[in-house]
Amino acid sequence: MGKILAIDYGEKRIGLAVTDDMKMIAFGLTTVNTSEIFNYLSKYIPRENVDIIVVGEPKQMDNTASESEVHIAPFLVKLAELFPTVPIKRHDERFTSKMAFQTMLDSGLKKKQRKNKALIDEISATIILQDFLKTV
Repeated sequence: MGKILAIDYGEKRIGLAVTDDMKMIAFGLTTVNTSEIFNYLSKYIPRENVDIIVVGEPKQMDNTASESEVHIAPFLVKLAELFPTVPIKRHDERFTSKMAFQTMLDSGLKKKQRKNKALIDEISATIILQDFLKTV
């Protein structure tokens, strides 16, 4: 069995999370600069036997696409070109950044640590993946 990789896309940074081989538990993986993501994924996906890629889908409260979807669409095209055998799924990512920040508060992180946007992106990807796992 392979893993599921979740992506929280951002124009500057991309948060990543991954499951265990049994696809039961989501773990924060890392945050990668957007400009370096395809280089990172080209090494990671084959090495870690990724079966599915889940990309966060930002939506408005009325369920329409968020403005940031304009930036995600070309990313999805290139992702599909680079990994044609790996299914790409979308999953609603509304409120994940707020939930990530609350998780940081609840875990007792100091104010300086909570300002780490890369950590927020990684936690957001983990929340997207945890939520996705409930649907499979």
